[in-house]
Formats: sequence, structure tokens, C-alpha cells
Amino acid sequence: MGIEQCGARRERGTARLAALMTVGALALAGCGRGPAGTGPAAGGSAAATPAAAPPVVKPPSPGTNAAAARGLPDFTDLVAKYGPAVVNVSVVERSRPTTFQDDGADTPDDPLHDFLRRFGVPGQRGGAQPPARGEGSGFAITPDGYILTNAHVVADASEVTVRTTDRREFAAKVVGVDRRTDVAVIKIAAKDLPVVQFGDPSKLRPGEWVVAIGSPFGFENSVTAGIVSATSRSINDGPESNLTPFIQTDAAVNPGNSGGPLFNMAGEVVGINSQIYSRTGGFMGISFAIPIDVAVNVKDQLIKTGRVQRGRIGVVIQDVNQQLADSFGLDRPRGALVSQVEAGAPGAKAGLKAGDVILAVNGRTIDRSSDLPVQIAAQKPGATVELEVWRDRASRKFTVTVAELKDGRATRGGGGSEGGASGSDKLGLSVRPLTPQERRAADLDGGLLVEDVEGPALRAGLQPGDVIVGANGQKVGSVEDLEAAVGKSKASIALLVNRSGTTIFVPLRLGG
Repeated sequence: MGIEQCGARRERGTARLAALMTVGALALAGCGRGPAGTGPAAGGSAAATPAAAPPVVKPPSPGTNAAAARGLPDFTDLVAKYGPAVVNVSVVERSRPTTFQDDGADTPDDPLHDFLRRFGVPGQRGGAQPPARGEGSGFAITPDGYILTNAHVVADASEVTVRTTDRREFAAKVVGVDRRTDVAVIKIAAKDLPVVQFGDPSKLRPGEWVVAIGSPFGFENSVTAGIVSATSRSINDGPESNLTPFIQTDAAVNPGNSGGPLFNMAGEVVGINSQIYSRTGGFMGISFAIPIDVAVNVKDQLIKTGRVQRGRIGVVIQDVNQQLADSFGLDRPRGALVSQVEAGAPGAKAGLKAGDVILAVNGRTIDRSSDLPVQIAAQKPGATVELEVWRDRASRKFTVTVAELKDGRATRGGGGSEGGASGSDKLGLSVRPLTPQERRAADLDGGLLVEDVEGPALRAGLQPGDVIVGANGQKVGSVEDLEAAVGKSKASIALLVNRSGTTIFVPLRLGG
């Protein structure tokens, strides 16, 4: 139960679809009738009283759309004009090592048991799991082949194939992925592709019609429609979800729709379909789309540098409820309450302190605490922002110079220059710091958990589940530590790795 990504389709989805079709056929058969008035009445004889003649429905005049004639929304022109820009994205995921299994060899009494299972440390039995296949959607944004899709569709793919509406197929290159916003850019070698037009998500209003186009369960260029249920929705699905003010709709979105466009009635893309809320794994009337302005900001950075920079000011915040609003003298619950200020961070240098309520950033209102991370993350590191702050029952102004938010997970991408890539990008690693619970379970002071490997790291033998604890003789506890060590290295780097409780050195040649 909960938020689920609506991306890669698996075979079990086909089986579920078949079952639903069977049920539907039975239902239709159970309530079917013959020609009007000829079927037996319930509890009566076969000789039924002739039914009254059905009312005559006058067909619309030639050239008139039937839906429009009845005052219903008509999506046909929109789909005909922009549907060809929507593509199917098929992926083959990288093979992953077989993980430890509960076959009696590893018992729950083993202190490493939970640690190994949690991280998926490669087991000593079996071999590589067969690569999984999946499907998603995307849409062309430039005639020469740049395509937007979801990060969760292509992030772990070894092969990406794009199929257009005229049934042409192209091998695609992953330019870059951003897991925080679930946005990815891929590129195909094509010319004169039909493209979409971007709209303004800030103008969306709950209740207006929207259209989704994608490949649910592999059914390419399927069209569904619904209304905007809410805007700027924070779904709080993990630590990386609070940077996206999702658009909530009731347009039917299912596995395979991920990465497809959400159109407004003007034919403009206002979002990228990304997630659904479901208790069954299928659509239940609630879907979420990434606002296109958020996606475009990510897209521009991925194409230019292969990575995404975000701002931070170093404060911990919480929502303001009615009781807090009364205690601080606010007219109503609003703003982001600062509960902690990081020492030495931009917020502290600007004079912010615990108990401040941030009401606006550069004049843009902060109604809920979830609005603040979105606004700050959108700022370029080094930029200055003006904060409206409520303190001592009065509004004050503070100017803060934004620092860079360091992702706990490295962003990988092949679209930027090597000089613009982070240290972990050069290694071909996706890493994050261990949590306090993970450090205790592994009996380590710190380190970086390897979540994915490719390129130089894959060739050197690093594996998902490894924990990097040192580099070139220096302790590594953060992504910044690793990047600093890479920056000081020339042709190679020696990583100290904890694997299954054993510490080994892994030499790795930089850049191949």
C-alpha cells in the first residue's frame, strides 16, 4: 500500500490484465440481451410484452464532433497534433549479482544476517540474476532527438530502445538522470522529430481537464483523460521526494505510463507522469506528475553538465499548525518554522535562528513547509535570496547567499564534459553515506554504501553492497570526501572497501 512508480512493465502485469478481461467478458455476458424488447423478463415467461420503441437520436451534422456537439471536452485535435511526439521506451536492466537467500546457510543469529539482506550484498552461491526487461514512456523535446522520461525508467538500464509512433526504433543513450526529481534525459540519433510545447504548471487549477498519453502495460500511445485533483502536492515518499511539488490528477496512469506527458487543454505539456497511489499495484484514481518547469530546469543542467546543482541554506524546518501560529502571533497557520540552524551554514551566517518562520522567498509565498525546499533548491549555488521572516510577532527581511546541496546519491550521466562531472561520476559509482543504523549493523564508523556500479568501477570489481571506507589512505565518510580524493588522484585511485565484513583494497583506474 502506498506510492508506487508507474514504470517498467513485468510479465505478471499481463497475467493480471488477462484476468480482468475475463471478468469483464463474464459480466457483459451476464447482463446481455437480444434485440430490444425480445429478452425474457426477470421471473416472467418467454412471451414478453413488446417494449416501447427506443427514442430517436439525431446524428450530428457532417463535420461536427459528437463530443463537442454535446458540450463535452474534445481531445481529438490535441492527440492528433501532439501524440506523435510521445514515444515508447523499452529497457533491459543491468544484470545484478544473486543476493543471500534464507536457505539455512545464513541464520538470523548471524550478526551480519540483517546487514547483508538489507543491502543485497552479493552471495557466494548462484550467479548473476537474469536482466529484467521493462517499458515506459517519453516525449521528444527537440527535433534532433532529445527525449524526456522518468529516472526510474532508465537509471538502471544497460540498453534503452525508443520506438516512435511510425514504428521506427532507435538505440538511445542516457544523457543523465536525477533521482531526486525522477527526471531523465535520453538521446536518439534522429532528425525532424515531432516535439511537444511546454506550458506553465503554475496556472493549473484543480478541476480543469488534463490528458495523459503513454504506454500502459505496453499498449503504445494510449490516451486517458481526467481532471487536476490538486497542485503542489507533497507526497513525502522518502527523503528525496520533498523537492517536487507534484500535480495530482485522476487521469488513469498505470505501469508503462511512467515518463509520458501530461497535457493541458491547450495542448501544452504541464507535467511528466511519474507515480500512483495504490493498494493493489494498479490505478486507483490518484496519480502524480512532475511539473514541467521542474523537469525543464533539471533537463537543462543534465544536457549542459551531466549533473544537477541545487541550493541549500542549512535549516531544519517543520509545518506550522494552529497552536504554533497562535503562539507566534501569526494570523493563521502558514510558513516554514525553523527548528534548527546548521552551524556555519548560509542561514546561520545570515542571522536566522530557531523559532523563525520563513514566509516568503524572493517574494514567493511559503504557505507550507514543503514549499521552502522546492524554492531554495531551485536557486543556483552562490545566488542571494531575500527571505521574509516572522520573528517576535513582526515581519523582517534577511538576505542569504545560497550554498550547494550535496546529493547523498551521486548523479551519473554521459552528457556532460568530464571536467563537469563529480568524482563519483568519474568512477562510475552511485553511492550514499551509511545511516546511523547501518553503521551500527556493520560495526563501522562511517563510509559510503555502493548502490550501483558501471564503467571503471564495474571493471575494477566493485559490487553493490560494498562500503567504501577510505581512498588513497584517507578516511571517506561523505561524497565530498570521495570527490576530493578523486580530484587529487591522477591515473588511478586505491579504494579501501569493506565487503561482507572483510576489508580489502580495490585499485581503480580513472576514466577507463
